[in-house]
Amino acid sequence: MSELHKFIFDGLPVRGQFVRLTDAWQDVLRRRAANTQTGAYPPPVAELLGEMTAAAVLMQAGIKFDGALVLQIQGDGPVKLAVAEVQTDLRLRATASLGAPVPPGANLADMVNAHGKGRCAITLDARSRQPGQQPYQGVVPLVGEGGEPLGSLAGVIEHYMRQSEQLDTTLVLAADEQVAAGLLIQRLPVQGETNLSQSNVAREDEAGEEAEDDYQRIAILTRSLKREELLSLDADTVLRRLFWEEKLLRFEPQVGARGPRFACSCSRERVAAMLQGLGQQEAESILAEQGVIEVGCDFCGHQERFDAVDVGRLFTPAQDLPPATPSIQ
Repeated sequence: MSELHKFIFDGLPVRGQFVRLTDAWQDVLRRRAANTQTGAYPPPVAELLGEMTAAAVLMQAGIKFDGALVLQIQGDGPVKLAVAEVQTDLRLRATASLGAPVPPGANLADMVNAHGKGRCAITLDARSRQPGQQPYQGVVPLVGEGGEPLGSLAGVIEHYMRQSEQLDTTLVLAADEQVAAGLLIQRLPVQGETNLSQSNVAREDEAGEEAEDDYQRIAILTRSLKREELLSLDADTVLRRLFWEEKLLRFEPQVGARGPRFACSCSRERVAAMLQGLGQQEAESILAEQGVIEVGCDFCGHQERFDAVDVGRLFTPAQDLPPATPSIQ
């Protein structure tokens, strides 16, 4: 199952998180591939969207926020929009909209920043938001401080965290058709004598260069993680290989109902209500033209199909419907 691991470096103002999405990520790709109108994502798009989904889980898990975190990239290349959404309880979904074919081997700039107009936005949409109240949103261009194009999603998010959140962040991401994974390391601003685990640490003004050296050492170790290792190795192996000289305090892994898992708000009932809203004449007109009504979710791509019998039942009063056929054992 998909899993999330949190840990801290004992005695240091540094925390980390490791996410490995398997079944949750495969559900995203399976729904898209089953859509007869769109088909599967091209491999470069699937890789980008998988990295975005892993990154969104890591960012959501690192904040205390009751609502949805939405990571969005919008640009002027063949990928017009890519979105990953993660709820407080780690339910997730993701989608991408294509405006043109994506060539094999396309990178981030090729897909969303062809003419330098790409943007990355991170939105926090509170569940308790009042009518008229706008969600918080931070936006950064897909370029570094010197105006150079950023070549990876990890680099974009690191840049965002430094610019918008003033948090030194090191991030490694990878995705393929089976796994989307990520490792995030952050330097915490120390404002007391203990960190999150109540382990003694020096105050920031007392730590000086020593605290900076500690973070940079851990960041270098993190960046040594190779893509194939991130995709193929479990959390225990990754953390042991990278940080075997550090003292890690690890929290209980979040898996199953507590861990990352796919969920979309679309349903057959919602589609049925939409068709009833169109009216019987319009629904039957579509049916006569196409033979079957297919409606796909704009977000996850899942399709619901309604044939003539299904449409007939939608517009037949409940009291006139025949009784359900008893099941045969």
